[in-house]
Amino acid sequence: MEPESKGSFQEIVTFALIALAIVIPVRLFIAQPFIVHGASMEPTFESGEYLIVDQLSYDFHAPKRGDVIIMRYPKDPSTFFIKRIIGLPGETVEIAGKDVIIHPADGSQSFTLDESFLDPARVQNEFVSYVVEPGNYFVMGDNRIESSDSRTWGLLPKSDVVGHAFIRLFPITRIGVLPGEVTLQQ
Repeated sequence: MEPESKGSFQEIVTFALIALAIVIPVRLFIAQPFIVHGASMEPTFESGEYLIVDQLSYDFHAPKRGDVIIMRYPKDPSTFFIKRIIGLPGETVEIAGKDVIIHPADGSQSFTLDESFLDPARVQNEFVSYVVEPGNYFVMGDNRIESSDSRTWGLLPKSDVVGHAFIRLFPITRIGVLPGEVTLQQ
């Protein structure tokens, strides 16, 4: 009986090694889990929701306005936040009351973002402008009153973008692909 149990043990070890060879690269380079903490993206994302983050697609194309991203907090890279991209490199983001106005880098017509999905009670009046330098993004939370974002700590360098919120797995009643995706331009 000993030779048979030795073969079973080798099969288990082989299976475990193959599984690790598949799982580790996927986890490191393609997708990773993320649990939402805090109120900054309410009601789009609630604290405790479980997401899968696509880490690969931004290697092939730049993030776009409206994308929900997972990012490293620029002041503490060991901390991760979830935010929405509002301003792209080279643009000027103007907040006029509760409206967010984008002045494109190419000088084309300015436009006001369609943020009708936001809860007006979670947006405060502000009057300020930000110039988004090349290689950076301007990000905000959907719950503007509760969000620490580019208005507080500045622009987000592209290198701090971890990935795109790809799948919401929990809670089961809110499962979906590309959760929180909206079109901000009319």
